[in-house]
Amino acid sequence: MAENKEREVLFEIRDLQQWFPIKKGVMKKTVGHVKAVDGISLDIYKGETLGIVGESGCGKSTFGKSIMMLEQPTGGQVRFNFGGEFKDITKFTSKEMLEFRKRVQMVFQDPYSALNPQKKIYTAFEEPLKVHGIRTKEEREKIMAEVLRMVNIQPDYLLRYPHEFSGGQRQRLCIARALEVHPQVLICDEPVSALDVSIQAQVLNLMKDIQKELNLTYLFIAHDLSVVQYMSDRIVVMYLGKIVEIADKRALYEKPMHPYTKALLSAIPVPKIGGKQKRQVLQGEVPSPIKKPTGCAFHPRCPHCTDICRRQDPALIQCPDGHCVACHMYAQDGK
Repeated sequence: MAENKEREVLFEIRDLQQWFPIKKGVMKKTVGHVKAVDGISLDIYKGETLGIVGESGCGKSTFGKSIMMLEQPTGGQVRFNFGGEFKDITKFTSKEMLEFRKRVQMVFQDPYSALNPQKKIYTAFEEPLKVHGIRTKEEREKIMAEVLRMVNIQPDYLLRYPHEFSGGQRQRLCIARALEVHPQVLICDEPVSALDVSIQAQVLNLMKDIQKELNLTYLFIAHDLSVVQYMSDRIVVMYLGKIVEIADKRALYEKPMHPYTKALLSAIPVPKIGGKQKRQVLQGEVPSPIKKPTGCAFHPRCPHCTDICRRQDPALIQCPDGHCVACHMYAQDGK
């Protein structure tokens, strides 16, 4: 992980918060907040695939939408590298945001709802190019043909409607549409979870080939730990809106530190006949993001909980090898 210090940083995220207000009564008075993302600080490096994992409701999709500015953050900074100059995109004007959208694109989870069923694929591909200033029809069609080639789809398929494609083809179309404006970063929110397993492998291999060809940076959000292991260089583990562990994929899978990470990894099926591994079953339910537990948010489910865990929220500690963990147990004895 030490080499990250020499790599170019694309995103500098500092204390990012995304709190959704809870309103009640006739006057719609705010009575609380859903703390979906609660103080995340992170750097994303050029050319890497950063995986984001965690249980449903941990805030990983909201995190992706927040740094894409599909949800305006409640607090914190998201600074993007514009040719060596970092700018806080949370303060962008609409003109500046349009330029940011050319550099950062998003691939959504559901390819069935990402394309308008009433419009042909040609229209869905042409509109973004018009918005971003590609004025001539010939140039637009040249770009469309180029990105469709990358995802192994014939250009004449542009004249079809979305319902004429399979789920895997639709997701490849969504990837191609995101590539039209030549982005630097793709934020992929569960891009293969709605697909059959055999189709997942095809799409993942395609995404790897495209990344290598275009030198793209991926933020890869998923709940499937096997998929994240295959795709990612570094992995971030989230729990209740916070980061509990960061490591490169080899270190995370070979020597996880946080009890939550260990429990997640123990749930991965062993891909061989007769293969077994000891399952670490977490007790209880995930606490509500509206009213989080005091101290460490994981302590009600942690088998190693101590008194300090109930009182004090652990800081994210970085080890000499770059492995980061937020756990009092590790801070105390280094195990």
